[in-house]
Amino acid sequence: MSEAAAIPSAHEGANASEQPLPVIRLPMLDTKRELFAYEIVFQNEAEDEAALMRRALATITDGALARLVRGNRTFLRLTRELLMEDTDVLQHQPRFGVLLQPEAATDAALLDRLSRMAQRGCPLMLDAGETPLEYNVAVEPLLKIVQYVRLDASKLDPATLRTRSEYLHARGIHVIAGHVDDHDTYHRCEALPVQAIQGQFLLKPEPVAVPVLTANRLSLLRLMKALEEGNPGPVEIGQIVRDDAILSYKLLGCVNSAYFALPRQLKSVQQAAIFFGANRLRNWIYTMALGGVGDRPPELLRAALIRAHMCEKLAQHMPGEQREMAFTAGLFSLLDTLMEAPMDFVLWHLPLARDISSALLENKGPFAPLLEQIRAWEAGDLRGGEAQPQVIRRMAAIYLEATQWADHVFAFADQRPN
Repeated sequence: MSEAAAIPSAHEGANASEQPLPVIRLPMLDTKRELFAYEIVFQNEAEDEAALMRRALATITDGALARLVRGNRTFLRLTRELLMEDTDVLQHQPRFGVLLQPEAATDAALLDRLSRMAQRGCPLMLDAGETPLEYNVAVEPLLKIVQYVRLDASKLDPATLRTRSEYLHARGIHVIAGHVDDHDTYHRCEALPVQAIQGQFLLKPEPVAVPVLTANRLSLLRLMKALEEGNPGPVEIGQIVRDDAILSYKLLGCVNSAYFALPRQLKSVQQAAIFFGANRLRNWIYTMALGGVGDRPPELLRAALIRAHMCEKLAQHMPGEQREMAFTAGLFSLLDTLMEAPMDFVLWHLPLARDISSALLENKGPFAPLLEQIRAWEAGDLRGGEAQPQVIRRMAAIYLEATQWADHVFAFADQRPN
């Protein structure tokens, strides 16, 4: 049985009559690296911006967008016209909020509308960027009604970032440090009175002078090595995992869940390997095992799972074995960040297929273009000619399916037996 047969299509997770929204969810993490909120970012495409945002509001109404963000606090940007006309749905969805530009402070009619939205419980966030805020009469009307302000940590010098954060915090406004794309900036923001931090730091390994793997991570790499060496079959895979009760519990709980709608319950890892195939089950064991790296941000593992599923779907034109290798390449593309060690150091412990290691270390081979396309999607930076709208629509469907799959699988990878 193929995974594609077991998983609902992306259209079944939303409205079957429409294409999935071309959006990505970007996490904001609190100071404990837990999810604080998502930002919904629209990919560039040919569709009219206002029409795209109307579709987004419709998906709030039918629950599709809430499923994408798993019911978490979420912010999205809307046009002035929509804010003035069609935001009644937000009054009934207090977990959805609006991102605002500083220019809104000069629009009296819009300010009145936003003030009424705030009074009814709609979260508002000013995306201030590098705009001066301290005693700035031009933006003061917005600061009186927003609950959150996002600052651009990539453009503000450390002293200004600190001063501005402290000023907002003293006023009772929650600060979000945005565009935090390296770990030095992240650690500076950690010491500030901020509610959450957002940026590419999450997907990047922190530089270390001497890589050291904890006992837990060494154990995980030994498991991965055992699963890679000698191309083990169902019996061997069952024996490798047999003594890890927690891993077996997670794996069997996941494959037997209603999500996959199996015709019968699988009672052992060996049975699961026979049913799904040894290579596919090996990938799922990697997934469950990585859930045991408990000191990493949960959104990081979700990102790795989304990459894995997207990479496999983008490899549909390849032979079956290569599609399963594409899954591994996508999952392992964040292995250095998950393990907090350089990629070459981590892969030295693993006898991976050459095509996978080439993609991860040298950005070469058949899987490298797939990973590049996924990274471009994550950054909202797809480029193309006449085919661009079709590419974006296809990527949107793959991304939606991948997030549904990743969220479901993560729930099992992250759990512990009672």
